Amino acid sequence: MAKTYFTEDHEWLRVEGGIATVGITDYAQEQLGDLVFVELPELGKKLAKGDTAVVVESVKAASDVYAPVDGEITEANTSLSSDPSLVNSAATSDGWLWKMRLADESQLEGLLDETAYKAHIG
Repeated sequence: MAKTYFTEDHEWLRVEGGIATVGITDYAQEQLGDLVFVELPELGKKLAKGDTAVVVESVKAASDVYAPVDGEITEANTSLSSDPSLVNSAATSDGWLWKMRLADESQLEGLLDETAYKAHIG
């Protein structure tokens, strides 16, 4: 069964079988405004926690999206190349950004659950 985690930087990740699907939270997409471009990561790229994984550009600004844990990119959501607004309309479902194979599942322990994340954003 998949378990969902959140970061204080407004990323979410849904983990199942050692693979994390990563995106930005609904709160983050609301703050950014309408997305007009998503720079997707390269397949096979190894990321350390805190590395820039994706750049999203909105009508307001460009923003980095960081790797919430160490791992290797296994898939990018190529639907976003033609329709970046999926992040706005479905941030926690069809608007996911990338999938990664976790390098160290113990890093999940430092992330927030949904209750803690909601308290974080107030």
